[in-house]
Amino acid sequence: MERTGAQILLECLLQEGVESIFGFPGGAVIDIYHHLPDYPALRHFLVRHEQGAIHAADGYARATGRVGVCLVTSGPGATNTVTGIATAYMDSIPVVIITGQVPTPLIGNDAFQEVDIVGISRPCVKHNYLVKDVKDLAWIIKQAFYLARTGRPGPVLVDLPKDVLQAKTVFEYPESISMRSYNPNLAPNRRQVRKVTELLRRSRRPLVYSGGGVISSDAAEELTWLCRTLRIPVTSTLMGLGAFPGDDPLWLGMLGMHGTYAANMAVGHTDLLLAVGARFDDRVTGKISSFAPSAQVVHIDVDPTSIRKNVNVDVPIVADCRQALRGIREELEICSDLPDWSEAHQSWLEQVSEWQRDHPLRYTFSEEPIKPQFVVEKIYELTKGEAIITTEVGQNQMWAAQFSKFHRPRTFLTSGGLGTMGYGFPAAIGAQVAFPDKLVIDIAGDGSIQMNIQEMATAVSYNIPVKIVILNNGYLGMVRQWQELFYAKNYCATCMHLNPDFVKLAEAYGAAGFRVTKAADVERVLKEAFAVPGPAIVDVVVEPEENVYPMVPAGAALTDMLLV
Repeated sequence: MERTGAQILLECLLQEGVESIFGFPGGAVIDIYHHLPDYPALRHFLVRHEQGAIHAADGYARATGRVGVCLVTSGPGATNTVTGIATAYMDSIPVVIITGQVPTPLIGNDAFQEVDIVGISRPCVKHNYLVKDVKDLAWIIKQAFYLARTGRPGPVLVDLPKDVLQAKTVFEYPESISMRSYNPNLAPNRRQVRKVTELLRRSRRPLVYSGGGVISSDAAEELTWLCRTLRIPVTSTLMGLGAFPGDDPLWLGMLGMHGTYAANMAVGHTDLLLAVGARFDDRVTGKISSFAPSAQVVHIDVDPTSIRKNVNVDVPIVADCRQALRGIREELEICSDLPDWSEAHQSWLEQVSEWQRDHPLRYTFSEEPIKPQFVVEKIYELTKGEAIITTEVGQNQMWAAQFSKFHRPRTFLTSGGLGTMGYGFPAAIGAQVAFPDKLVIDIAGDGSIQMNIQEMATAVSYNIPVKIVILNNGYLGMVRQWQELFYAKNYCATCMHLNPDFVKLAEAYGAAGFRVTKAADVERVLKEAFAVPGPAIVDVVVEPEENVYPMVPAGAALTDMLLV
């Protein structure tokens, strides 16, 4: 039986196990929307802006580990997704983006709503396709999902001309796929693994530095076993939060520009840095020549291009993080002369504990104005770490990372690599769609929440009960902090003079709105908001010029921190 290209696309999505699509229709994809009601197993969520669609698909993917799907039309519909595509690319998130395109005879003729989205997106996708023949559609969709989820995950875009969607052919979905030019290496080299185990045996000041690759490869259990068994302290990137329990005594907190004192000092004094699924970006390393100066460096990553890109590595392992960590465990378990790990690392653990004790994360409590760190602590206290937390970008993001604890993977969703303001709220919608019974909270700033606030209509329309907690300081806070510290307090263009009344804004959309101005009311108001059955905004008026500390100035060594 022949089917149209639009029907074939929807059949393919069913075959891939897709349940949720985040999208916005238009003329180029109207054939897909025409047939969509015939596929009730595919739930479509109509967003209010295409950027919301791609971030929601991204949030769905981060929360579940499955491929998120975004469907938009041609031209501006497609270009509006580019920021979200780049966000997913930088953080290695598996998303398939379906874009409409003008009919193939019109491509290159400046037709209405024509844009070369394949060319535009090329630098920020793992791969992309322009489908020119309906007979190619099924295997291209199969490849797109395979590419998005395997190796180093990432976004894959499929551009579909209107005439391809209307053309007919017999539908046949490939059972498997193989690509001669794409064979990610997943198994570790055993000789390299043995080198790592030997380094672990000799090291007296080891440190594990974990990244988002631990989460995407489902390697948290293996990482936790290694660190607890060998008594190795752990730090992580922003993207790696949740891969190791945040309440474990070995946990040092995040490292880098706004990392903890203990984590940054540990990097400066370790003799063996075991980096797992992390890429040594500049926010983490600070001054490269001063990064881990006394350490031998082991780097485990499935992407060979990440290894030695930013720092020298003594033992590279190109492999899936989980398989590599399992390989290290197997080698350790057959060794007969392992040291007593507690005794071997005792003085190192005592030193790390001293750093933690002497310089913990701290702030000065204030009843009014409220300190934003206090709000984050209250959220953690009330949710007991069981909520999924998303963030926008800036000070709110760093306070959420510092003053909350994440015990499990996929409970902290944030834009790490690209730092995309406006990410958190639509990402929270995606996570809530995936887990309707969980509490999902977006911790936002008053600047960033306004970048995609229109998605409140999406949340209300589908009764998606996301809670938004705005740390409202009346500034673009992180930029203002830099202006204060490094630009003589020249607060140019960072004061948000005309913020809306967020309570009335929530109510205008049909959601619940709350405001709190005193610390004594924070717990009560948060409880009320969390108990509301639908979406809600909590506008917390916080100290306008509170800063994020510790802070490593750009280009300085990690051990050269500004403290409270």
